[in-house]
Amino acid sequence: MRSPLVIVPACTMQQGAHPYYVAQMKYVDAVLNGAACLPLILPAQGVRIDWDALLTAVDGVMLTGSPSNVHPDHYGQALRNPALPLDPVRDATTLPLIRAALERGLPLFAICRGMQEVNVALGGTLHQAVQENAGFNDHRENKTLSLEEQYGPVHAVTLMPGGLMARVLEGATRISVNSLHGQGIDRLAPGLRVEAVADDGLVEAYSVANAPGFALAVQWHPEWRLADNPVSMKLYAAFGAACRQYQSQRKERVHADP
Repeated sequence: MRSPLVIVPACTMQQGAHPYYVAQMKYVDAVLNGAACLPLILPAQGVRIDWDALLTAVDGVMLTGSPSNVHPDHYGQALRNPALPLDPVRDATTLPLIRAALERGLPLFAICRGMQEVNVALGGTLHQAVQENAGFNDHRENKTLSLEEQYGPVHAVTLMPGGLMARVLEGATRISVNSLHGQGIDRLAPGLRVEAVADDGLVEAYSVANAPGFALAVQWHPEWRLADNPVSMKLYAAFGAACRQYQSQRKERVHADP
């Protein structure tokens, strides 16, 4: 059996005079090393993508973090800070990808911006600046620190008993996570189930309640130094197992078709 194919959507970036499609290596490597799947980087092509042709050939989707934010037009708000980076072509790619992937029952693992994208794609809203809302802490990283320090554990999250994450983590109730985000979940979309919350009440993880398999989103970065973090390894291993199960079932459906 071949390695399951996992879509990793690219961002867009300008380098000098030329535009690029880019995907950070730590996300791509985590699919290979943590989930034991083959990453397939998807250029941000928006409406030009043939979703049926693409999703027929793959076994999972992993949505990455990014320096950019989802444009608030997609959840009915005005842009609060024009200085923050946006990537409308990625929005035009990932939002329909999410809906199409979930409709097919594809395993889904969403990280940071990816978590926010899933919520928006399904009808939820975001805090554009979490730290400016009463009662919430500042969840942004200190960019004066080294990367090792920025991605180090910052705060704990409490896992919901009986949830997908609690099962994957074998009954864990609290874990320590890093925190490198300015935006976060405001109104959770219909059909999403809270899996973990920070001590200030911010939703840090959720699952798609009616998904047939693994469909999990986390606000922190489990891909960072993956092999050194047993919690992250368990999350990626569970995602990979779901992709292999989907691949097997997809092959059975193909062989069963007349």
